[in-house]
Amino acid sequence: MKILLLGKNGQVGWELQRSLAPLGELIALDRHQAGGLNGDLSNPEALRTTIRQVQPDVIVNAAAYTAVDKAESETDLADRVNGIAAGVMAEEAVVSDAWLVHYSTDYVFNGQGTAAWRETDAVAPVNHYGFSKLAGEQAITASGCKHLIFRTSWVYGARGNNFAKTMLRLAKDRETLSVVADQIGAPTGADLIADVTAQALRQALQRPELAGLYHLAAAGEVSWHGYANQVIAFAQANGELLAVKAIEPVESAAYPTPAHRPLNSRLDTQKLRATFSLHLPDWQSGVTRMLREILNK
Repeated sequence: MKILLLGKNGQVGWELQRSLAPLGELIALDRHQAGGLNGDLSNPEALRTTIRQVQPDVIVNAAAYTAVDKAESETDLADRVNGIAAGVMAEEAVVSDAWLVHYSTDYVFNGQGTAAWRETDAVAPVNHYGFSKLAGEQAITASGCKHLIFRTSWVYGARGNNFAKTMLRLAKDRETLSVVADQIGAPTGADLIADVTAQALRQALQRPELAGLYHLAAAGEVSWHGYANQVIAFAQANGELLAVKAIEPVESAAYPTPAHRPLNSRLDTQKLRATFSLHLPDWQSGVTRMLREILNK
């Protein structure tokens, strides 16, 4: 089996290189041309040519335009990468009878209420990033290709920048941190996303009726403020010398941004867990593992 992975150097793509390797021959690309292949999603036609050259049995798209605030002004680029390119992949998957694995976001919802979002809930994005990701979902579904779409949220990885690293950096110099407390979600590790992907894909290849849309997030819920407290407490308990003495909760309105953020990022993962017989660990266990790695504890 031949697997084409796009976005190999992103947080999820990096982990997918590990989790997908045992499933078949893995061809992993980023946005730079390599060996005559082009994995740049901002050039959909070059991407189409690459897919036809590789002739994969599975396309895994871990690439995306993720600059949420910039997407408000770079609308064409966000639409091209998140929407049009996903449609191209879906069209090519139909032609070659390949599977397409794609990642989306809780930002397709309006972020209101306190109930965890289900796959069947009405979508209503509150920013352009959400609109562009929804367009990608809809293009894939409309194509009729065999697909797995995983909506996830608050993704982090030990590799690259993340919220925990930002908090630790600021905590070294500041006695007081102010962190948003009215946005609720579940920090979800890129390693967990990659492992679930491999498990689900392995089953779906044997049972095509499992194709569809699933919510994928760690168990439990927390605010960004609670997340920051967990990070700082762990670091201090493990000997990190930090200047911070207080972490103050603030509302989202205290930090106005070009793109509106949803307050409710909870995702109901019951469908994923039941369909693929999976257990999703609580968010704290993944964050602790990540912190041990970046602090070398």
